[in-house]
Amino acid sequence: MTTTKEAVATKDIVAIASESAKTLAAAVKAADLVKTLQGTGPFTVFAPTDTAFASIQKEVDTLLKPENKAKLSKILTYHVVSGKLHAADLKDGAELKTVEGGKLKVHLVNGKVLVGDAHVTSADIEASNGVIHVIDKVLLPK
Repeated sequence: MTTTKEAVATKDIVAIASESAKTLAAAVKAADLVKTLQGTGPFTVFAPTDTAFASIQKEVDTLLKPENKAKLSKILTYHVVSGKLHAADLKDGAELKTVEGGKLKVHLVNGKVLVGDAHVTSADIEASNGVIHVIDKVLLPK
């Protein structure tokens, strides 16, 4: 019998997002990033919650339009880092190079991990091709 963690690890990042992060999954599909994020990776994904996307709903609605695919792709790839980084690997002051090309700064504040200005609310969700950290804000590249 497999444990829940092992069962989840058989699913890729997109499959897990499709179950628990509906807006992120829809955005990944609209940006044509499904195949990329189903690739072998490994990837570390900082996945905004549906609530985080809802807080910028007007912008999300605009970004999901076909003519904004490039901008949406840039924003989504800003949430992805090559390699598999668990919460224990995220050190205060570290700079993570994103797939988009920008950098995300890691901060540890009162025992909590911040990536950019987003709090990690759930860490180390194992996927077959990486790891997911749920964050409370959509990060926007500069």
